[in-house]
Amino acid sequence: MENLIYEIVTKYFAAENIESVKVFNGRAIITLCNVPEDDAKANGMKAEIAGVEGVKKVNVVYTAEKKVAPLQEGPEKWQLAGVKKIIGVASGKGGVGKSTTAVNLALALANLGLKTALFDADIYGPSIPTMLGYEGVPPISFDGQSFQPFDYINIASMSIGSLIDRSQPLIWRGSKACGALEQLLTETNWGEIDVMVIDMPPGTGDIQLTLSQRLTLDGVIIVSTPQDIALIDAVKGVNMFKRVDVPILGIVENMSYYVCEKCGTRADIFGHAGAQETAKDLGVDFLGEIPLHLSIRQNADNGTPIVMAEPESPHTKAYEAIAAKIKSKLGL
Repeated sequence: MENLIYEIVTKYFAAENIESVKVFNGRAIITLCNVPEDDAKANGMKAEIAGVEGVKKVNVVYTAEKKVAPLQEGPEKWQLAGVKKIIGVASGKGGVGKSTTAVNLALALANLGLKTALFDADIYGPSIPTMLGYEGVPPISFDGQSFQPFDYINIASMSIGSLIDRSQPLIWRGSKACGALEQLLTETNWGEIDVMVIDMPPGTGDIQLTLSQRLTLDGVIIVSTPQDIALIDAVKGVNMFKRVDVPILGIVENMSYYVCEKCGTRADIFGHAGAQETAKDLGVDFLGEIPLHLSIRQNADNGTPIVMAEPESPHTKAYEAIAAKIKSKLGL
């Protein structure tokens, strides 16, 4: 079926502009790259594809960055109707548990009574669908123009990972990736949300800069492990967001320590209090420490984050304590 739909798409758009053609449960999703939006072409193509046996819905996703007229004070802001506060969860480098932290903090904020959304902006390594248990489930669009967020485990979420095969890499330049994020973020029907948590990619590149300039971020959380090599990059992350006038809510020390389940001995595998000392040196708040524990990793991999799976565990309480500080900082 996908080959037949691909042939139809090539009648309307050049092959080099066809990023992917996917069919999920009767829903055809056509991803086009580096091509301006053309309603006439798209509507004709969608009508033809809708005639293919087994196709119930057709969605067209454009990944070229939309051209907007710049305002005098800077680029035009992306508008997210109904979203009151937006915070980012970032890290200077990969492998420090940023996405796991983002998911569990979003759930902890929801446990505190806030209507919470989670957006996966880690476009080259999207992991939110896996962690929230909807991997392989396509997004729903009732009108063919916008997406409904996934409503899993009491939070609304959306990820580019729901539109692509997990085994296929996204080989996109920065402007193309930012364009895809803009469309996915602004064309999702979020509803009334108290706080949106954005899981950012690691590092200090195009996507982080674009999100900082195009969204009104109410703050960012930096995640690091205690080891020196991670803290060096965490400092870079803090300084980048400071330069673009995004408030730093604080630093979270992940994989802070390990407690042996048999003897109760604590081991500071990656060092001790490194993030806390770095936060003090940078003049930002230290939000708390999260231990290194097998159940945190296992539950994230199984689509049942620890805050949901083990609500009374000390690990959940650690996330909730950090979430309470964030809620207070945001005035919620």
